[in-house]
Amino acid sequence: MSLDFLKTAFVTLLVTVDPAGLAPVFLGLTFGMARSVKREIALRATLIAFAILAAFAFGGGALMNVLGISIPAFRIAGGLLLFYIAFEMIFELRRGRKREFASDAVAIDHIRDLAAFPLAIPLMSGPGSITATILLAGHANGDWQALAALMGIVALVMLLCYATFLLAEQVGRLLGTTGNLVLSRMLGVVLAALAVQFVIDGVTTVMGR
Repeated sequence: MSLDFLKTAFVTLLVTVDPAGLAPVFLGLTFGMARSVKREIALRATLIAFAILAAFAFGGGALMNVLGISIPAFRIAGGLLLFYIAFEMIFELRRGRKREFASDAVAIDHIRDLAAFPLAIPLMSGPGSITATILLAGHANGDWQALAALMGIVALVMLLCYATFLLAEQVGRLLGTTGNLVLSRMLGVVLAALAVQFVIDGVTTVMGR
């Protein structure tokens, strides 16, 4: 386990989960609710999302083996998917899609369980974060210390989401519309670079065989 692995894991998961980008969605979903209810929803969503990402970190590799998918192939596909998400973030497409998910959930479930859907799935543990988690677990190469560190980083990112939810009103007011736009696009550029690196790693592994 290296420091580079820890830094890459933290930045990748932080960008793909995007706690700051979830704050306005959380505000919209819980508008008018009591503070205690908001806190309960935030906690449940955090725990559910962590459980989902942990399951994919430990079981994603085995599932790929069953399906006959190699790690390099998944790195390339995952890198392309992450790049698409980065593209959406840079051009402000992802935030609109998050709002659509939230609106659909409110219409269908009438706020019966916002913690599970859409907060935990697909906003916190969506295709991007699940793909990133599987890719990072693959980089660990069966090293239990690296996997334990990865779980710690997943937990840290989920705690940041929880804290962001609790401070959503203050965060949204502090950043403002312009601040939220700038932050989202900056994170998108970082994610695009990481996605390209995933593709390069996958291609290099295949070419070196």
